[in-house]
Amino acid sequence: MTSVLLIEDDAHIRASLGMLLRRDGYRVSEAASGEEGLDTFASESPDIVLVDLLLPGMDGFEVTRELRRSSNVPVIVVSARTGTDDIVLGLEAGADDYLTKPVMPHELPARIRALVRRAQLSAERGTTLCLGDLEIQPQAGLVKKAGTPVSLTRTELRLLCELASQPGWVLSRPQLLERVWGYDYFGDTRLVDVHIGRLRSKVEEDPSNPEVIVTVRGIGYKLVPPP
Repeated sequence: MTSVLLIEDDAHIRASLGMLLRRDGYRVSEAASGEEGLDTFASESPDIVLVDLLLPGMDGFEVTRELRRSSNVPVIVVSARTGTDDIVLGLEAGADDYLTKPVMPHELPARIRALVRRAQLSAERGTTLCLGDLEIQPQAGLVKKAGTPVSLTRTELRLLCELASQPGWVLSRPQLLERVWGYDYFGDTRLVDVHIGRLRSKVEEDPSNPEVIVTVRGIGYKLVPPP
């Protein structure tokens, strides 16, 4: 049974989301603040974390950053803040996905299933990919650049693996959304752009002038194979 930690200060929303998830077969732990959520995470080690941004005390951005300091657990931000800046900040803090309130009953379980499914697929990949000074070991969750380990989240690793599995081929944002996040019909392509930016900051010599992961205007992205 997949375990979910729900960090939400609104008691009504917390109860309704908890009931929705339990109805779909998830084991749910609840926390009403960021500090309580981190304590619960440390004691229960859930498979997925759902976090609101507007929390008392430590907000959802800081909770996500704190989780990322010690874990690659999938994190979904669930927030009423729908502005692009908030979405970008949530993803840059380390979230894998961003879901806006009000949450549709079918949408949250589907997002969680997609995260779990792609985590399992990443674990099943065993082929080591070598592209120039990049060495990618999907099964081990290990990436090295010029022999130096690069710290990636699960989403960043899967995104890099998708691009590296077809070097030189252009993959559109919808294709990457479906392959990396596991859904297309309710996905937000901003997820792709923000994660590409974070990935470039870790694998490019000059992220402002990318040479490894390049943009093909009007289409998508491709990983440039070494000469």
